[in-house]
Amino acid sequence: MPYTYEYPRPAVTVDVVLFTIRAGDLAVLLIRRGQPPFKGHWALPGGFVEESESLVHAAARELEEETGLVQPLLDQLGAFGDPGRDPRGHTVSVAFYAFVVAPMRPVAADDAADAQWVSVARLGRSRVAFDHDQIIALAVERLREQLNDAQAHARLDLVPPRFTLSELQHVHEAVLGHQLDKRNFRAKLLQRNFVEPVAAAQRTGRHRPAQLYRWTEAAAPPAIKQPHRRSRSKKSPHNGKR
Repeated sequence: MPYTYEYPRPAVTVDVVLFTIRAGDLAVLLIRRGQPPFKGHWALPGGFVEESESLVHAAARELEEETGLVQPLLDQLGAFGDPGRDPRGHTVSVAFYAFVVAPMRPVAADDAADAQWVSVARLGRSRVAFDHDQIIALAVERLREQLNDAQAHARLDLVPPRFTLSELQHVHEAVLGHQLDKRNFRAKLLQRNFVEPVAAAQRTGRHRPAQLYRWTEAAAPPAIKQPHRRSRSKKSPHNGKR
C-alpha cells in the first residue's frame, strides 16, 4: 500500500545564481519574467522541480531552458521558504550558485522575456521578483567567504587555466567590492601555494610582458562533469514553469 500524507505540501522550485565579471563589475545572470506574478520584473533563472527529478538537475535544466547557458557545476546555496514569498501559495525554493569565466551571451527562451548579465552594484535600483534580492545577497556573501577559504577557493573557476596575477586580483576586487594591496595579495597566494608560474609563458600587450600562472594541484578547480539528463516525456502539473 503506498504511503499517503494528510498534511498539505508546499511546491518546490529551484533558482540559479550565476556570477561573472562584466566591465570590471561583479554581475549576476537574470531573466525578465514574461508571466505573472511579477511580470516584467527581473528574476533568477529557475522553476518548478519535476516529479522524480533531482534538485541540481532541475536547476541546470531551468538555467539552460531560460537562458541557453549550460553550467554543469552548481553549489547548493540554501533553501528559502517564507510563506509569503510567492503570492500564488506556499513555495519552497532551493537555490544554487556558481561563478563562470567569459560566459556566452544568454538568450532568453521558454517563459523568460529577456536574459541579461546585470551588475550586482546596480541591482538595488531594479525591481526584483519574489525574494530573489535576498537570495542574491546571500550568494554574494558566500562567494566572498570562498575567496578566503583554502578548500572552498578551489571550487571557484575564477580565471582561465593560465592567468596573470593582475587578472586574478581584479576578479577578487570585483567580488569583494574594494581594492586590494598588490604586494599583500600576491604574497598570500604564493605563501598558500595556490598558484605557480608557468615556465617561459608570458602575456604580451601594450605594457611589458606579464608572467602567466596556473593553479597548483592543491588549489586547482575540480574537473567539470556534465550532469546526466533524463528524458522529459512526462511533465509536472506546473509544466516545469514558475
